Amino acid sequence: MSHDDFKPKKLHYNLSPKQLIEFAVDREGGSIAENGSLCINTGAYTGRSPKDRYIVDEALVHDHVNWEKGNIPMETSTFEKLYNKAMEYIQQKEIFVFDGFIGTDEKYRMPIRVINEFAYQNLFAQQMFVKATAEELQDISPEFTVIALPDLKAIPEIDGTNSEVFIIISFERKTVLIGGTKYSGEIKKSMFTVMNYLLPFKDVLPMHCSANIGKEGDVALFFGLSGTGKTTLSADENRKLIGDDEHGWTEKGVFNFEGGCYAKCINLSQVYEPQIWDAIREGAILENVVIDEKTGILDYNDDRYTENTRAAFPINHIDDAVLEGVGGIPKTIVFLTADATGVLPPISKLSKEQAMYHFLSGYTSKLAGTERGIVQPIATFSTCFGEPFMILKPQVYAKLLGEKIDRYNVNVFLVNTGWTGGAYGTGSRMKIKYTRAMVRAAIEGQLDHVSYITDPIFKLQMPTECPNVPTEILNPSNTWMDISEYSRKAKELANRFNENFMKFRDVSKDIEQVNYELIHNNIA
Repeated sequence: MSHDDFKPKKLHYNLSPKQLIEFAVDREGGSIAENGSLCINTGAYTGRSPKDRYIVDEALVHDHVNWEKGNIPMETSTFEKLYNKAMEYIQQKEIFVFDGFIGTDEKYRMPIRVINEFAYQNLFAQQMFVKATAEELQDISPEFTVIALPDLKAIPEIDGTNSEVFIIISFERKTVLIGGTKYSGEIKKSMFTVMNYLLPFKDVLPMHCSANIGKEGDVALFFGLSGTGKTTLSADENRKLIGDDEHGWTEKGVFNFEGGCYAKCINLSQVYEPQIWDAIREGAILENVVIDEKTGILDYNDDRYTENTRAAFPINHIDDAVLEGVGGIPKTIVFLTADATGVLPPISKLSKEQAMYHFLSGYTSKLAGTERGIVQPIATFSTCFGEPFMILKPQVYAKLLGEKIDRYNVNVFLVNTGWTGGAYGTGSRMKIKYTRAMVRAAIEGQLDHVSYITDPIFKLQMPTECPNVPTEILNPSNTWMDISEYSRKAKELANRFNENFMKFRDVSKDIEQVNYELIHNNIA
């Protein structure tokens, strides 16, 4: 953005975390928990607002953005009016600025500037993005700017928005403009979206996934929507975390977009998620977690504000994290799906063609709280396991992934972190200790030499045994009381897969064959 546009009443530049925390406590209603973390309540908005996210319909991007699915166009004139409104608003405000990078690979990282009216969100930006060294700050030149002004609310009938909230990306101005919401996730997800647009033109695959690395240098990727287990499962005491949410895959390997983690922490357990538990300490931010104001004691089980409670912390709060944020070529890919119908196997191995099919499908459930209005799991298809953020046509990302799976002979598994023994409301959520055991077995090669059986409906290859997992739960039909009800629900889901697949054009015959086999004899 132009320096002429940006004229705040007072400016604070790259303050220390301690200074930002002091501002947040003194002026922004922040509280300090017994573990030293900063607690903030974001008010009415405790999740993303997808119906308020816009892409400015500019000549630069018009032919590339997938306008058919969830990407709302905004006219340039509408954006410019809101932008000018924001600049006038800033003139009356005390503003916090962070300069740094998105991306840990020096070849592909992008210098960015984040402008906030709230100190706690500027601290969030410091945690989520990659800090510049003192030397780099002397001549850093931001290529993209994020402006987050939560108390600047739109007037829909005047400003041309759907509500008081707006998240607008302009690629020609190289600006993200956010207003009306205090939910910090909009800041990181908007820049993730920007990278998802830009990197494929450089032959780099951007991915909504977490990544970790074993002692032998073997890299594993975990794809999935928020709440499906990306952060929890990749934070493994036996492996080093590269990153928990957003990565790029280059000719040399993978790199983290971020410098921190944004973990969902409802029902957080010190026993099952010790790395995340220990990472929440001084310097971390907790959003919408219930705190006793007198004692500072936290209640991670209390969802009175939202189920989408969040912890934001720098990656160096994770023991043995890969601080440089890079790893080699992945050996294993795990697709995480929270199946609310309870009919998908807890783990299955995919062929390359099945991997491409399930990547394009992106079947999962939106979990309570991750978006406005979501109060219970809702089955959904999110292309590339991150459709809201993957704004190019899905075949672009799928083609890149397929080429890499083929070139490097990557093993791909589909893991159901959702329900077993019945659908949501009847069955139970898959125990995390079993899911973790299955994922470890897949990554460590323990499932390479076991026998498999084919699921009769979904044609998935299910292992007949897995270390530290009861054999009877590996086949979902064994966990239902009523096998006929299981079959009915499974066929309903197969039909939904087919209906969703019909929207894709120009896919290969091999992928079409996967869909044919799925629906053969299943269409009611």
